[in-house]
Formats: sequence, C-alpha cells, structure tokens
Amino acid sequence: MGEHKFSEKKIASIEDLELTPTVLSKLIEAGFKTLESIAAANSAELASIAGIPLPTAQRIVIKARDLLGLKFKTALELRIERAKIGRITTGSRSLDALLGGGIETKSITELFGEYGTGKTNICHQLAVNVQLPEERGGLSGKALYIDTEGTFRWERIEAMAKGVGLDPETAMRNIIWARAINSDHQISLVDEATNELLPNENIKLLIIDSVISHFRAEYTGRETLAVRQQKLNKHLHDLARIAEAFDIAVVVTNQVMARPDLYYGDPTQAVGGHVLAHAPGVRVQLRKGRGNKRIARVVDAPHLPEGEAVFVITEEGIRDAEE
Repeated sequence: MGEHKFSEKKIASIEDLELTPTVLSKLIEAGFKTLESIAAANSAELASIAGIPLPTAQRIVIKARDLLGLKFKTALELRIERAKIGRITTGSRSLDALLGGGIETKSITELFGEYGTGKTNICHQLAVNVQLPEERGGLSGKALYIDTEGTFRWERIEAMAKGVGLDPETAMRNIIWARAINSDHQISLVDEATNELLPNENIKLLIIDSVISHFRAEYTGRETLAVRQQKLNKHLHDLARIAEAFDIAVVVTNQVMARPDLYYGDPTQAVGGHVLAHAPGVRVQLRKGRGNKRIARVVDAPHLPEGEAVFVITEEGIRDAEE
C-alpha cells in the first residue's frame, strides 16, 4: 500500500462504511465521526455509547479497520509498511541511532527514569522537532501534550524552537496542551483527542507526561492495585490503538520506584508493574551521567538491539555529547 493510497483512505469519511442513516446518525452523535476513531474503538464500548447492537458494532469496527488497512497481512507487506514508518528526531544522533532512527509512529515509546534524568526535556524537544520537515527529522505536524504534573514549560519550547531555527510563536501554536487533573480526566482527554482533535488537526505526536502519576496517587494500597492495573491497562491499549489507527507517535513518561530488596543491578524499576511493562512498543530507561550528560538504554523493543546512548541537555535542548 503506497503512501498516496494510504493518505486517500485516511481522509475518507465514515460514509464509506455504507451504514443506514439511523446508525450513521447515532455514531456521529456519539462522537465517532471518522474511520480512525471507529477503528480505534472497542466494539462493546461503541455499542454502549452509540446505542447500537453489539454484533452491529463489531461489524462496523472490523470494516473500519479493514478500510484503513488494519488487518491480517503477509510478512512482506509488513516489511514494506515498516519501511514507511515515520520517525521524529530527538535532537541527538546518538539517541536516534539507539532508537533505530528516532521516535516511531504507530507505536508507544515509554521513557522512564528518576527525577531529573531528562524525560520531560525529551518530550519538549519532540513536541518541537515533530514540526520540522521530514528531511530534518520531523513529520511537518503538530504535537498534542497532556501534562499531568504541571511540568510543561513554554520557556523551554521557545529556546528549543530557536535552537532548530523555528519561529517560537509558530512552534508554540503547533503544540496543543492540556493539564489532566486526575486519571479520569486524563482518559477523557485522550477520548476527546480521538474523536475531535486527531481527525481534524495535523497531529503527528501525542505525549502524556507522566502517564501513571494520577493512577499512582489515586489508587493507593494493595487492595486497589487490581482496579488500578485494569484501568491503566485499558488506557494504554487505547493509546496503542490510536497510534496505529492515526499513524502517529505516542510517547509516555513513567516514574521509577526504589527496590531496596535488590542487591545486584539497578535498584530502581518503572512504576506500573507488568501491565505497563508489556504495553509500550519501545521502553527506554534514562539515568544521570556526569554534569549535563544523560544515558539512555533500550530495555525492551522487539526490533531493536539492547544498547546505550549518551546525550546532553543544553539550553537549546537535547544534543549529542561532545567527546
């Protein structure tokens, strides 16, 4: 499937599903206005929200995914498709090389590490770099930034935009920001993005910084762990479906917690347990080096070898470390 054909399908309307006027009206009223939003939906939820029978919802979701090419394919077709995956530069050639060319579309990339390891700085840099043309490592698109901890700083965007030669005001205009006040609000912002922003804006990157802080704060104690993990699991799978259906990059940050029982190796691990560990496409651990140096390590990616890269955080953003 060539790029031109794919773009034609992406702008197709839900009329291509050939539904009855009644069902079509129910879907639109429920906020499902594009093939992508339907393809990214869970059949049971679609049936419940739109007030249609489950078998009908299942057929609609399957057909939407089929129209968008989200179906069984041969390994050769997959290889050809992967060759067309978009990538966003981090600003560091070393870090890009570690990631196989940059942050990929169609999947989730998780950045985890202790406070001050560069997670939020990388998110800011990606929100700027996604706006660059493809020949400069961008996707000529906008960024959607969901901020859960109040760490977003327009001052950093301004400095980073200047660092790559973009007009700061234009760069800030191309970053759509929202502050999530709790986990339900965080989930609803993603739902709103799926139904409203992603179909209508040229968004190529969705950032959640951090993805688990609200879940961790609201669900304390062992007795609430199962509920938290179930809710978080669904949230992450929704993000994975969105990345695939809309052909965008999804980047989430995660905190780490101490493992005092671990005597050998790294005494910290990502918060969220096995649910978060298995959802992202690429997991990158960040840790501090000397001075402004940071070390990134790929700890889980099916298509990337494990390795490390050194980068620095400068006034202008993420850059290669000078040897």
